[in-house]
Amino acid sequence: MASRHHSSRLRRALLTALVTASVTVPVSGAARPAAVPAPAPTALAPLRTVAPAALAVRYAATRADIRAAARTAEADGDTGRAGSLRVMARPGRHFLSFDGRDGGRTTEVFGDLSRARRIAVLVPGSDTGLDQYGRLLAGAQALQRQLGSGAAVVAWLGYATPATVSPTVLTTGRADDAAPVLRRFVGELGGAAPAARISLLCHSYGSVVCGRAAPGIDAADIVLYGSPGAGRSSAAALHTRATVWAGRGGDDWIADVPHVRIPLPFVTVGLGADPVAAGFGARVFDAGGGGHSDYLKPGSLSLANLARIVSGQTPSGVVRHA
Repeated sequence: MASRHHSSRLRRALLTALVTASVTVPVSGAARPAAVPAPAPTALAPLRTVAPAALAVRYAATRADIRAAARTAEADGDTGRAGSLRVMARPGRHFLSFDGRDGGRTTEVFGDLSRARRIAVLVPGSDTGLDQYGRLLAGAQALQRQLGSGAAVVAWLGYATPATVSPTVLTTGRADDAAPVLRRFVGELGGAAPAARISLLCHSYGSVVCGRAAPGIDAADIVLYGSPGAGRSSAAALHTRATVWAGRGGDDWIADVPHVRIPLPFVTVGLGADPVAAGFGARVFDAGGGGHSDYLKPGSLSLANLARIVSGQTPSGVVRHA
């Protein structure tokens, strides 16, 4: 009886969130960042090498695309977007890909990719786009500093992230669309840098993307942190040879998200089992006491442990092997 009551409560909570989001999103969506126009980017060949000369050519092409997008945004009257893009186009920034359309898609490199033997691919969660890129940028820079020489961080914003308050964030739809794109990118990266150890660091809704992309992906680690679920019932259901890690900060509100999958007409609502639960089967690392946006905060235990995982080392603190 108690189990049925708990399931009913979770179902009501999810349905309430779905209805609320359905009402609020159309009202707040009048000035969507995705509506800012941008030109089509240069058609780039697949990434086949990380040789310095080849990377320099690619970085130059994407820089030209970013500058073109800045000019288009300026002409459209969006000076904020134009200014952000001009900052992204500075010579010290290095992008493997860029597309300013539909909210923006970017793949930025921090560190020397041509010499990296450890590569962390950051997969961000909801509400991440060109206009909120500073959060992803700061986290990638902090992780690269923590890892030090011999490592590179790739901030992969390769999909249209859902809004935190929306019906979309309650389903795996965006993640299902993103999964083959992420799988293809990691495959290209592994082929271009075969000696490097690649780890996926997946935050919030990004862990759903990684969970859906996991089967067949060539990575040493898949790290789910601040996760509402991975769109799967267990680590075994990811069907991956990668070591699956999970962590959650002590003050992260995501702990209150119901971890269920509820079939409704035309859609399944919910993102699945809790990755830090013992029954999921991940290796649970100590993420400290921070909140949902604190995992890559300089000086934090979570940042130190994420860097240790990327380096192939055991995280410090409590590690539970489920």
